[in-house]
Amino acid sequence: MAKEKVKNIDEPVRHLLWGKSAGRCELRGCGKLVYRDDLTQTELNFADIAHIIGRRANGPRGNEDVSEDRPYCNNIENLMLLCLEHHRMIDRKAKNYSSDDLRQMKKEHEDRILLQTSVNPDRRSSLVFYRSNVGQLHPALDFHTAAQALLPNCFPANQQPIELGILNNPIADHDSDYWKNEIKYLERQFAIKVMPLLETGSKSHFSIFAFAPIPLLIKLGSLFADVYPVDIYQLHRNPLTWNWLEAPKDFDYPVLEPDEDNELIALNVSLSADITNDRIYDALGTRRVSIWKITAIANGHSKNDHLRSPVQLQLFANQYRRLLNRIKASHGQKQTLHVFPAAPISACVAMGRYRQAKADLPLQIYDQNKKRGGFYSTVYLN
Repeated sequence: MAKEKVKNIDEPVRHLLWGKSAGRCELRGCGKLVYRDDLTQTELNFADIAHIIGRRANGPRGNEDVSEDRPYCNNIENLMLLCLEHHRMIDRKAKNYSSDDLRQMKKEHEDRILLQTSVNPDRRSSLVFYRSNVGQLHPALDFHTAAQALLPNCFPANQQPIELGILNNPIADHDSDYWKNEIKYLERQFAIKVMPLLETGSKSHFSIFAFAPIPLLIKLGSLFADVYPVDIYQLHRNPLTWNWLEAPKDFDYPVLEPDEDNELIALNVSLSADITNDRIYDALGTRRVSIWKITAIANGHSKNDHLRSPVQLQLFANQYRRLLNRIKASHGQKQTLHVFPAAPISACVAMGRYRQAKADLPLQIYDQNKKRGGFYSTVYLN
């Protein structure tokens, strides 16, 4: 028996497709609104409904077995919402757009819409970017990448991030003026762009994306402190992403106490690399130093990419908070704690956040720089 010719798409199916696509072109990389003209802002139906497997056997992506079979051909799974330009393009350049390719584009688009619309509206978060050159590295970070990392728990509160750093600072990080200028600019930008949001008494939430020398990351964390609702994100190396990943099965942050009690005290933070005590002795000019050490254990991952989950970050923050209390109890409150850090981005920001400014010891933070011959003093937190 001859197959029934394809008829018009049922109205409920059309409505369902518009809902699943959120009224945007589903071709990968487009996402254009198809109910509003960009130039005149006129609202009309500028959409086409395209068939993934062609509705005619001899047409674009036609298939003799299923084309012209109305129950399948006009099924929601075989339909895409496209702008007029891209519907014409995929049909006229059909060899470049297979049914499998279009089906995958449809899935990616509708999955993304489902995630974005499932977020609780109370979970808006202001994206905070802090970037500064690390040696010869110029950090790249864009709003879209950061916004995707928030999902599905939060979504961006604004269309632009809060930028706090000096982009492309001409002063190198081995220059002593670098730290003074960076800190002054960071504090000023924080006062202008962040403090007004905090002072309104609203439930402002912030998501921090940072790439900068470690002492500046710690300084950034100290500005936010742990009394404000903040999520910190981590740039991973493998895979290269800002999205949080699955935590290793076995991880811990053990603490090693000093062998002897000296007036000069230091904290060795060896999370992403191991800092030997000799490097600390060289920086301080003496071996009469009580050195506390916190390190990382994460089976199956290299130390420089071990921090993959917010569960790990919270565990480190808790351990670090307890460690500062232990150091203060052991050495009193009149000392300065000399900090030598090698740690992931998020852990460094957490080190600043979870230090109690009024209760904990002042921190003198050191940075490793080959042009300065090793660790040297940079940022002081009092």
